Amino acid sequence: MSGHEIELMGLNLVCADIDATIAFYRLAGVTIDDESIWRTATGPHHVNAATWTTDMEIELDSPDLARRYNAGYDQAPSPGGVILGFRAPSRAAVDEIHDRLVAAGHSSRQPPYDAFWGSRYAIVADPDGRDVGFMSLMDAAHRTAPPEV
Repeated sequence: MSGHEIELMGLNLVCADIDATIAFYRLAGVTIDDESIWRTATGPHHVNAATWTTDMEIELDSPDLARRYNAGYDQAPSPGGVILGFRAPSRAAVDEIHDRLVAAGHSSRQPPYDAFWGSRYAIVADPDGRDVGFMSLMDAAHRTAPPEV
């Protein structure tokens, strides 16, 4: 496949309420500068937030804008089957992020726990119901046998 490789450059999330989604991700710890928010008279329609030390970005779009560039948007399946993952700086930070988001009214999908692979891990739903995971670095001292599946 030489010369045809692709690389993940970002995620584009279509959001029913961009302001609520901006607030969720800011509360979680993502830096979103006000200058990156494209607004019209009807409100915000696009946010482009470079959030990591890599070239990856998160983009947030309104459904109205998504319908302009994605003819199949209205036929798209509902959110699910994907977990947007963030690395937290510590095990304690996973608990802090989870508790802060839940205290703000967001639904916990998975309370923080020590996962078998050695990370502290939690999942919270964003305003559009997408699962957002927060995970610490793996620590061999916290590894256990994987569950039977």
